[in-house]
Amino acid sequence: MASSPHLIEVALPLPLRQTFTYASDAPVAPGHRVVVPVRNKRVVGICVGPSDGVALAEVTPKGVLAIPDAEPALPADLLATCRWIADYHVVSLGLVCRAALPVALGQAGTPAPRGRTERVLVLEGTLPTLQSREAAFRRAPQQRQAYELLESLGGRASVPHLLRQLGCTSAVVDGLVRKGFARIESATVFRDPFAAREGERARPAVAALRPTSAQQAAIDAIVAGEPGAAFLLHGITGSGKTLVYLEVLEQVVRVEGRSAIVLVPEIALTPQTVERFRARFGDLVAVLHSGLSDGERLDAWRALRRGEKRIAVGARSAIFAPLPDLGAIIVDEEHEASYKQAEAPRYHAREVALIHAREAGARCVLGSATPSLESWRNAQEGRLSLLSLPARVGGGALPAVRVVDLRQELKVSLPDERARRQVLSAPLEAAIRDHVARGEQVILLLNRRGYAPFVQCAEGHVAVCPHCSISLTYHRTPERLVCHYCQHQEAAGRTCADCGGAMERQRGLGTQQVERLLAERFPTARIARMDADTTSGKWAHAEILERVGRGEVDVLLGTQMIAKGLDFASVTLVGVIDADVGLHLPDFRASERIFQLLSQVAGRAGRGPKGGEVVIQTRTPGHHAVRHAATHDFLRFAAEELSNRESPPYPPTLRLANLIVSGLDEVLVATFAGAVARWCVAAEARFALGVTVLGPAPCPVDRIKTRWRWHVILKSEKVAPLTRLLRGLADGLEVPAAGGLRLAIDRDPVALL
Repeated sequence: MASSPHLIEVALPLPLRQTFTYASDAPVAPGHRVVVPVRNKRVVGICVGPSDGVALAEVTPKGVLAIPDAEPALPADLLATCRWIADYHVVSLGLVCRAALPVALGQAGTPAPRGRTERVLVLEGTLPTLQSREAAFRRAPQQRQAYELLESLGGRASVPHLLRQLGCTSAVVDGLVRKGFARIESATVFRDPFAAREGERARPAVAALRPTSAQQAAIDAIVAGEPGAAFLLHGITGSGKTLVYLEVLEQVVRVEGRSAIVLVPEIALTPQTVERFRARFGDLVAVLHSGLSDGERLDAWRALRRGEKRIAVGARSAIFAPLPDLGAIIVDEEHEASYKQAEAPRYHAREVALIHAREAGARCVLGSATPSLESWRNAQEGRLSLLSLPARVGGGALPAVRVVDLRQELKVSLPDERARRQVLSAPLEAAIRDHVARGEQVILLLNRRGYAPFVQCAEGHVAVCPHCSISLTYHRTPERLVCHYCQHQEAAGRTCADCGGAMERQRGLGTQQVERLLAERFPTARIARMDADTTSGKWAHAEILERVGRGEVDVLLGTQMIAKGLDFASVTLVGVIDADVGLHLPDFRASERIFQLLSQVAGRAGRGPKGGEVVIQTRTPGHHAVRHAATHDFLRFAAEELSNRESPPYPPTLRLANLIVSGLDEVLVATFAGAVARWCVAAEARFALGVTVLGPAPCPVDRIKTRWRWHVILKSEKVAPLTRLLRGLADGLEVPAAGGLRLAIDRDPVALL
C-alpha cells in the first residue's frame, strides 16, 4: 500500500506574503530547495517546514517535481534569519530566500548546476630507475619531463597547469596516457577570482603584529562573549580594528573550529582589508561580492556550505553565507549606507548580522571610527557592549586639520584667480606643492564625478535628463552629458531646449575638472583619478591602489571611494576640495554622512612615521559636522546630532518607514499616494497604534528612470505597532494595475531622497 504524501510549505520567489502547500513523496527538511510547478512553469522554492494542509480545503496539492540537493541549501539559523527579514520588512519570504542563494541555484532549468571541471592527469605505475625511464622515454624527452613534473607534484595535477609549466601541447599528455603511465580524470575546479592576481604583490605580514593593551582588552571581551553577544568596536582611524578582527577569527576558526562571516562595505574599495584576511587565513577564506561571475559565486557558496572554506568575506549579501557552526560575524565600517539593500528585500546587513548571530549563537562585532547613530544609541542603552580603541597603533597622533573658509579665500583673491581658488585655496595648493616636493603622497577628495554638475545657457536654462528630475552632468573625456541616475547620455554642446541658445556654461566642480587643474598647476606630479568613470573594470580599483602602494602616484584624486579602508604610510596630506557637497540635501542623515566622510578621509593621513595634515575647504565652517570632524570628535558630534533629532523626531529617536509610490503617470501616482496616506490615517484612527503619518508628497527627486515618485512617511516610537500597520497595508490595500503603479515599503531607510 502506497504511503501518504508528505505535505510541505514552500516559499516561492513571488511578491506574495504567503507560502504554498505541495505534496512530496519523500520527507523534505526545512531549508531544502525544491522544484515545483507554478502556472505551468518549473520554479525553485524553499521548503520552510511541514504543512497541516488546513489551507488546502478541498484542493488536491500539486506534487514536488524534484529535490535537487542532498542537504538543505539554507541551514536552520539562516532560514530563521530569512524569516525575520520577511516579517520585519514586510516582504515575501520566497524573495528573501532567493536573495540568500546564488543566482545559479534559483534557476529551475538547471536545478543542480555543476561547478566548472577540468582535466586532471594522475600518475599510474612507477618508473623507479633511470634505466627504466631511459627505456620508456628514449624518443620522447617531453613526455619524460611531464612524467617527472607530475611526480614532483605528488602524482596529480591539472592538465592546463602542466602544459603551461612545460610549454608543450596536449599531445605530450596524450602520449603518457597511451603508454599507461598516467590517466585522465575530471575534477571540479574552485573558481577563485583572486587567483590570477596572487603573486603580483606580497601579502601584508599581519601575523607578526602584536595587539596593544587596548586591542587585547577588546579581543578578550569578544572572545569571552556569550553566544549571540553583540559588540560595538569604536576605534579611531588607524587604531587597529582589523587586527582585533583577525585575532578574534584566530580564536573562533582555528581554536574553536567554528566558522565566521566578515562584512566589508564594498570589496572593490577595500582590497587591502580583504588581503589581510587572506594573508592570515589563506585557503580558509572565500570572497563573496556582486562582481563575481555566477560560477565563481556558486563555487564559493558550495565551498562554504561544505565547510571547506570557513571564513566568508564579502559585501552585504555575504551575510547569507551558508556556513555550518557559525561562531562570529564581523561588520567592518558598520556605518556605511552600502549595507542597505536598495531593492526588495530592503534589508540592512548590519541589522541582519545581529539577528543571524543571535540565531546561530555567534558573537557579532560592529566596528567603525564613526559609528551610525543607531548603533551608538544601542551601545548607550546597553543593547550593544561598547569597546573602545582610543589611540592609534604605534602612538601616532591623528593629523592636524585646517579648515579653510572659501568665502574669505575668494574675497582676498585677485579676479583672475578666483575660479582657480574655488578649486584649490592658497593653503591647500601650497600644502600639495610642499608634500609632493618631499616625495610624499597626497589624497584629494571631491565627492562629485564628471567635469561639471550641470551646463547652462545664457538665459539660465539647465540641461536636464529626459527620464529623471535631475540635471545632466557634463563629462569632458569623452565629451558628453550624462545622467547619473539612469545613465542617459547625449552629445555635449547641444542647443538649449527652452530658448535655442547654446549650452556653453559649465557650473560647479567635478573630479575631471579638478584633475585637469592639478595637471596644470603641478605638471611633474603623477596624478591618478579614482571614481566611477575610471574604475569600471573588474580590477580597476585594486590596480590604481597598487600603483599608490608602489609609490607610482603622487596625488590620488577621487570621490568617496577613496575614504574607505586605505592604509598608506606615505600619505601625509589629505585635502577636501569641497566639504559642502551633500551637506544641504533634504535628508535627515545629511550631516551624519558628511561628518563620517570627512572623518574617514581625514584618517587616511598620517599613518606613517612622518605624520600628516588635513585641509578642509568649505563655505560653512561653522556647521557642526565640519567643526567636529576638524577636531576628530565623534562624541561631541553624536551628542549634538542626537539632540537635533529629538525635535522634530528622527531615527534613532524613533522608527521610520518610507512608503514610495511610483509609476509612469504623474497624476495616477499622486492619486494612489493619497490613497495610501488615507489608508494609513484610517488604520491609525481605528487601532490607535501611535503611528504618525506624514504626506503624501513628491519625493525630493520626483522622477527616476521615467517613473514618477511620491512618498508617505510613517513615524513610530515602537517597533510592533509600525509592523502591524505595514503588514495591514501590504495585505489590505490593492495596488491598481493602471500606469505601472508600484508600492515599495522601505523600513529604516538610510535616505529619503
